[in-house]
Amino acid sequence: MKHVLNLRYHFGGRLLEHSEPVLLMGSCFTRHVGEALQDRMFRVWHNPTGILFDPTAIARHMHMLLEGQPPRPDCLVFLNDVWHSWAFHSRFSHPNADAAHALQAAAVREGHLALHSAGTLILTLGSAFRYVRCDTGEPVSNNHRAPAGEFERELPSVDALFDELLSAMLAVRGVNPGLQVLLTVSPVRHARDGLIDNNRSKARLIELAHRMCQALDGVHYFPSYEWVIDVLRDHRWYDVDLIHPNHAATREVIDLFVSHCLGRKAQDLAEQALRFTQADRHRPRFPETPAHQRFLARQQVDREAFLVEHPELTWYPPCVETQSVELEDE
Repeated sequence: MKHVLNLRYHFGGRLLEHSEPVLLMGSCFTRHVGEALQDRMFRVWHNPTGILFDPTAIARHMHMLLEGQPPRPDCLVFLNDVWHSWAFHSRFSHPNADAAHALQAAAVREGHLALHSAGTLILTLGSAFRYVRCDTGEPVSNNHRAPAGEFERELPSVDALFDELLSAMLAVRGVNPGLQVLLTVSPVRHARDGLIDNNRSKARLIELAHRMCQALDGVHYFPSYEWVIDVLRDHRWYDVDLIHPNHAATREVIDLFVSHCLGRKAQDLAEQALRFTQADRHRPRFPETPAHQRFLARQQVDREAFLVEHPELTWYPPCVETQSVELEDE
């Protein structure tokens, strides 16, 4: 008896290798793929300018990173005693205006380097809905909990979204012509839009992604949305809110990505690298014991020898406090 549907997916792009850095931009799912690649010692930038949910925001940020200039300091807004930018996630906000602008400028510099250096760009589309300021008509990337009446919610046509994203892609290819692009749609339902509008939104994103693949060489689709919604569709794969894929489902998607999009050598190195990451992340009950100290010493010697043998790998010491791999609220 069959318990799941067959996905029948084949990745037709250039398989990822450790010698090529990876830039990831988009919604929360981006972080999970980025952390998975970091754990496997790829050189990775994920969301250098923060979480971006809709294609308009992603396209605008790609142009901003190419120019290498953040919004001007006089574009900051003071809300709830903190300085924000409508273009940036709240992790680039600060009670001091100069500090907020400095955070945003540093993020743009990092993203500018990443966009010029990456071999593969992974874009995760979260929602087709965008919010625009009522007073200026400008789209925003984050509303920073400002009053809802200050924004209008829009659902652009696929044609409009396609034109915006295509323009950004062509501009990026102008400075990084060999850049490969992977497009995927986040499997997290935007329940606050209502299930009907959520499905309208996801449908436009899926059509947008496939149109981009048809329009440009080197642009490919990865089915994270279909894997969760159609293959892992039982509620046991979801968190208690029945909206967010749980830890196990997220790991399934990451395993699918690794098995289909990494080359054979990269998979072998990734498996070895992951052992070092997991060992470093382990927190024993009695860390000061001689036995554990000997274990740490062996791990460090073995890891350093592994990195010397494979200089294309990048070591990211794991941050234990942020190791949840479940998809966040979008």
